Amino acid sequence: MADDFDATVVPAPRATVDEPEPATADIENTLIVETDLERPERPSAAQPAQATAQYYQFRVGARTEAITLDRPCFIGRRPASPRIVRGPAPRLLRVPSPLKEVSATHIELRQLGSSVIVTDLKSTNGSIVMVPGSVPRKLRQGESVVISPGTLVDIGDDNVLQILPMQRLAVPDDAEPFL
Repeated sequence: MADDFDATVVPAPRATVDEPEPATADIENTLIVETDLERPERPSAAQPAQATAQYYQFRVGARTEAITLDRPCFIGRRPASPRIVRGPAPRLLRVPSPLKEVSATHIELRQLGSSVIVTDLKSTNGSIVMVPGSVPRKLRQGESVVISPGTLVDIGDDNVLQILPMQRLAVPDDAEPFL
């Protein structure tokens, strides 16, 4: 019977690298400076404590009021929120669809930083994105695209979303902006 250990190769031990010890600088003389990005703006005594944020807005069809994209928005005939939600609760926007061209939860519209993203949520009849100066494009099911102000998104049954320019809006003290 042959010895099973004859073909075993034992690797050589690895060389250890000594980690340099951290510099022991004089910590008492270290000055920590807040940058403008880290320091919250402190209101003056004459100024009320209210922050502002920049959000895009959109309109649906002939509606006159603009809807702010301060949180994700799910749009459809009977929109439902996803099972798992990160950040603030999404806005659910119901649109009329007498011919049932609009799916129950048709699209998601959200602002991410300084971009607006539209996502077709596997709708039955699709969504058509019309960016100014470009050829209209039908989104594939589940497809997301970044869109700009002036873009129109047709979801069917005369429901056309118009993306409006970014606006500086007051944010309530207890609200968490979603960017």
